[in-house]
Amino acid sequence: MKLSERKLKILKAIIDNYVSTAEPVGSRTVAKKYNLGISPATIRNEMADLEEMGYIKQPHTSAGRVPSDRGYRLYVDSLMEVEQLSKDEIDKINRAFKKKVEGIENVVLQTSKILSDMTDYASIVLGPQLTKSTLKRIQILYIEQGKALIVIITNTGLVENKLMDIPKTLTESDLMKITNLLNEELLGLSLDEINSSMIKKVRNRLFGYEDVLELTMRVIISSYREFDDSKIYFGGTPNLFKQPEFMDMEKVRNLLCLFEEKNLLMEIMMDALLDKDLAITIGSENKHEEVKSCSLITATYKLNGKIIGRIGVLGPTRMNYSKVISVLNFLTKRLSRKLKSHLEGE
Repeated sequence: MKLSERKLKILKAIIDNYVSTAEPVGSRTVAKKYNLGISPATIRNEMADLEEMGYIKQPHTSAGRVPSDRGYRLYVDSLMEVEQLSKDEIDKINRAFKKKVEGIENVVLQTSKILSDMTDYASIVLGPQLTKSTLKRIQILYIEQGKALIVIITNTGLVENKLMDIPKTLTESDLMKITNLLNEELLGLSLDEINSSMIKKVRNRLFGYEDVLELTMRVIISSYREFDDSKIYFGGTPNLFKQPEFMDMEKVRNLLCLFEEKNLLMEIMMDALLDKDLAITIGSENKHEEVKSCSLITATYKLNGKIIGRIGVLGPTRMNYSKVISVLNFLTKRLSRKLKSHLEGE
């Protein structure tokens, strides 16, 4: 059933007020603060309808109403206006990104801190994913008989070094030949693109060196996956426990357990986003029990137009969605630019 314009205005007023005060909202408050041109009695009747339709609910200890997950969903999809960041807020973010930091990991850590500071919620950042980045250089260096060092460099500036055992008959000249051929065939490809047909093509060109090709590909793939499985960053976790919703010790325990489960957090981030640049999951929409009392807003950051990582804000369902979306939109653009300039050595 489509809501009338009046019901939509009342719902928006209830949500705006509840987000800013954390107090259940009554009809008199809506009438007094939002100048809707209708009496408290009419507002009360409309609120009763909204409650019956599942958009608001009544806490046991209050005569006022609070939004339900369904109410928040309608709000973010249809009623909310994304606020513009102030000049001071933009300047604050820009100043933070102008600070010199060494290494991709520190850039991502810095972003996590900025995000939690700007929103006053918890931030979760997935570092650049090697499976989404592309190979920039492969080098196989002769160390001694039977030993070599493989160096993998990606377009996202990540460098992986792995020692590997090689057949004792292989010489430095052999490794140089293999290195040159691998660079010819594999540079510019992501892990997703290095498929069986591509490996077969390389194997045909490296006739007689199949053993070292097999070893090299195993090292490349394991290096990618090892990085992808370990790079997740948090910021502002204590911010959550300042929120009145998390005075409940059971909710606190659930969240503390969640932040110990790195793999679960990565799964939550990946599930929430799917193929969207920005996604919002609210309360019961989250399939994981640990975050059913929270909302999660996730966004992607990119390098040269390609998604390489994800960044998110976790907070109560009574989240300032408008502010968080505004910060995320601006911050992901700045992070993408920072990574590009960092990797180009600017």
